[in-house]
Amino acid sequence: MVRSDARENRARILAAAREALAADGSTSMNQIGQRAGVGAGTLYRNFPTREVLVLAVYQDEVARIIDTVPDLLAQMPPLEALRRWTMDLVEAMRRKHGLGDALSPGAHQAISEQSYGPVIAAITQLLDAGKRDGSIRPDADPGDFLQLTGALWRAASSPEDRAPHMLALILDGLRPHR
Repeated sequence: MVRSDARENRARILAAAREALAADGSTSMNQIGQRAGVGAGTLYRNFPTREVLVLAVYQDEVARIIDTVPDLLAQMPPLEALRRWTMDLVEAMRRKHGLGDALSPGAHQAISEQSYGPVIAAITQLLDAGKRDGSIRPDADPGDFLQLTGALWRAASSPEDRAPHMLALILDGLRPHR
């Protein structure tokens, strides 16, 4: 059982790292510890290396996004929930894109392996809700959707963000043919 102060320290470190690394991918561990208000011992006990910390930031962000699916489906129609969820994922991936330089090829592989299943499960939940209400075609595949939307976080974001337009085209392709 983890003490509540230890959980709070870990959460503060993750929040500080998320914010600091998004602003500057070269932020040092010491700067992150200072920003979180914890000593070096606490920082390194939770995250022994910078790579472990960066991986934890990715995992935390992916979990946060995945956890929004039930609320989105409760608040809006499935196709709109899928659009909102995908744009949240795009924004998160854009913020994290700069962190990729801090990771070894093995860490990139670990991120892909750890996040693929949960992301596919979230997409499946969204697509299945749309299939049930008839707003999404029955042959829509979560793997295909993830492949198609992977281009969105690399799409030009200035002078005009192209991702929403590209996503609208993808979502239009998910509608049943009548």
